[in-house]
Amino acid sequence: MKFVSRIIAGSLFFGLMLVYSGCAKSDAGIDTSMEEATVMPESISRKSSYEGKSVNDKSKYAHVKVNNTISDIVKHPAFEGFGQFILPLTRGHYDENMQLNHVSSLLPYHNNVDPVVVVDTINYMIDKVQDGDKIFYPFYTAQQVQVDPSKKSTGLFFFKGEPRAPFAVVCPGGGFSYVGSVHEGFSYAITLSQKGYNAFVIQYRVGSEKAACEDLAAAISYIFRNAELLNVATEDYSVWGSSAGARMAANIGSYGPSGFGYYEFPKPSTVVMAYTGHSTYTKDDPPTFVAVGENDQIANPAVMKRRANVLREAGVAVEFHQYPNIGHGFGLGIGTTAEGWLEAAVQFGEEHMGSNNFRRPSDSMKRENNGRFSK
Repeated sequence: MKFVSRIIAGSLFFGLMLVYSGCAKSDAGIDTSMEEATVMPESISRKSSYEGKSVNDKSKYAHVKVNNTISDIVKHPAFEGFGQFILPLTRGHYDENMQLNHVSSLLPYHNNVDPVVVVDTINYMIDKVQDGDKIFYPFYTAQQVQVDPSKKSTGLFFFKGEPRAPFAVVCPGGGFSYVGSVHEGFSYAITLSQKGYNAFVIQYRVGSEKAACEDLAAAISYIFRNAELLNVATEDYSVWGSSAGARMAANIGSYGPSGFGYYEFPKPSTVVMAYTGHSTYTKDDPPTFVAVGENDQIANPAVMKRRANVLREAGVAVEFHQYPNIGHGFGLGIGTTAEGWLEAAVQFGEEHMGSNNFRRPSDSMKRENNGRFSK
């Protein structure tokens, strides 16, 4: 599969506009329902392209190309019911006939968006659906959505790791005006799942940091309450975020899911924050991994370093990385001074796993998936 070589060549996770608004407690309810995954027949062969025309069963898992359109993705049969969340369309200003080679225009707060990497990411997800994986789960109940229709624009993308391995929730950024999963969410999760961890990417409500934090708390609650069916462990979970998403992760680290709803679940064992100006903290924050470029003009490295130092003084374990000659939104950092930062963050998290009875993802699985996306 060409995904790995292209994603290594690409630079994901680029800069977000920072929004400074506080998070507060919420009355958000708890989702206790879960649908069974639908197993897709193995006999259906993959196609090399998807033309966006009328689709029959044989083209249900067809791949897309850079000359396919936004409409082709939204209406792709593999993404039925959630195709509108693959690309960042919540800003409401886009041409459904725009080709994917112009996808960067959908992410105005990001840079270095590679259409080929975006397409390969989408095709990877199509392949997972064909393999029988259910990759999208609503975490609010129908009743909750009826009470608050804005909650309809939420959900969790799921990338399976090893059974009963810890889970991670990835929070993409977008200045709280869109959710940039296709640029700095799915690639995190795919990489983590290949390392053996169960990884989720949250689709959250935009327009409010408070609502986004409430959605993250509700999503964590959903995972805990459905852990057996999802086949994930609830010990030693981590929360990852970039820019606006890092604010969400940091807030959950500081106040836990209970800070944003009636959710009596523990804080994450680790918080991973990439390039954000978030400065608030508590003395009870979890171990925190911080990554930023020294030339970042959006998330001031000095603000991030100051917060890291204060956390250390409070006794919180912190690993701070400021990478030279690089600015905001370096993503996976391949080909830059930040290359390998995600692996360093995983290692940091493993060092701070607190459960004595939990088994980390096996070394054999890590070796099997090292550097490639296997089928």
